Amino acid sequence: MKKKFYVTTAIDYVNARPHIGHAFEKVLADALARYKRQKGYDVFYLTGVDENAQKNVQAAEVAGVKVKEFVDKNTGYFVELVKKLNISHDKFVRTSAGSHAKVVQEILKKIIDRGDIYNGKYEGYYCSGCEGYKTEKDLVEGKCPEHNTKPKFMSEEAYFFKLSKYRQRLIKFAEKYIVPESKKKEILSRLKQELRDISITRKGGEWGIDFPADKKYKVYVWVDALINYISGAKDKWPADVHVIGKGINWFHSVIWPAVLMSARYKLPNTLLVHGYLITGGKKISKSLGNVIDPLKLLEKYGADSVRYSLLRCSIFEDSDYSEEILIERNNNELANKLGNLVSRVAGLIEKNGTEKCENKLLKKLKVKEIEKRVDDYEFDKALNEIFGFIDVCNEYVQDKKPWETGDKKVLYELKESILEIAKLLWVFIPESSEKIMKQFSAKKIVKGEVLFRKI
Repeated sequence: MKKKFYVTTAIDYVNARPHIGHAFEKVLADALARYKRQKGYDVFYLTGVDENAQKNVQAAEVAGVKVKEFVDKNTGYFVELVKKLNISHDKFVRTSAGSHAKVVQEILKKIIDRGDIYNGKYEGYYCSGCEGYKTEKDLVEGKCPEHNTKPKFMSEEAYFFKLSKYRQRLIKFAEKYIVPESKKKEILSRLKQELRDISITRKGGEWGIDFPADKKYKVYVWVDALINYISGAKDKWPADVHVIGKGINWFHSVIWPAVLMSARYKLPNTLLVHGYLITGGKKISKSLGNVIDPLKLLEKYGADSVRYSLLRCSIFEDSDYSEEILIERNNNELANKLGNLVSRVAGLIEKNGTEKCENKLLKKLKVKEIEKRVDDYEFDKALNEIFGFIDVCNEYVQDKKPWETGDKKVLYELKESILEIAKLLWVFIPESSEKIMKQFSAKKIVKGEVLFRKI
């Protein structure tokens, strides 16, 4: 029986079209899912959208459109994104679905029965961008550092979750849950200070999920949204890896496991917290107005060029990203290095054929090092190793000069090496890798079309 591997992305607000950060997270999780499938795991990959957020309601009001109509339209863009980006997800969850609401209410009833929810009054700062409450310690010069806006001071009756009750268990759990170490330390530092109970409802409003104990309230969006990981794949729970951005680390490192502890569910194994894509030193996001539209990039350059340019970014640190960076990576690495190798060798084999022999060239491919990098979620470094071997192969062609010698054994070594390269790259650029594997597995190898055109 195959071993299970369940990976998720965060679900995205649909208050606007997708931005490049959404594409980045989806290709990170996709590379991990494809790698595990290649290793023989029974993989389940869940992604989707958060349709119950107040952000969506506010954006619909500004647009002068009914909420459901607005949400449906924007959800369509996210469905289009995963399709055009060649994401191998198994399910796309929508939190407006009745099946999701049912699971949210079931879990909340368990928490109520546990005595972990009580009625009270909340006073404090609320950031509408985060859809979360902030303490003064969270603010930088009175502003939310995530959205660069001043939060609104609010006072309202609400139902509270006894988050503070789980502080010690959360500290212990965080030690083995959060990757990388720097993001773990951030959470542990906050947990070792005071941990307050949190409001888990909002009063009034027609959009969202009813709070089961009091229909005058809707469930706070973050509690509702996090439960998608169970409602979207109930029989696959617990998750092996949650892939999320650093801005929502607290919700996934503290609130989510505490909810699960209270409801007596198994806990997820790993939280992979990635950095942001930045431009001009600032996070790329809708709220900051410096969005790069991935659908437009995909229309211009295709899935693999976009995927590759994103997977070359650092996972744990913030990375500069722009259309110019995509073009540079396409031209210098995909076209000049990989594309050139494939084209030259295919043409030489078409002319001269191959002869099976011992493959000394392939021994220079550091497969274990590449796999370790992927196991450690360092996809950019795995690609460095693969492209290092592509450089070795290009140098081998130059050194052996098979266009002069017609050496069939050299061409056999190159053919087999290219097939191994394609197998490793399938995790990252699947469409191009499949073309290479088909081309170099054929009985008669021919030069074929140009794999990557220079932009």
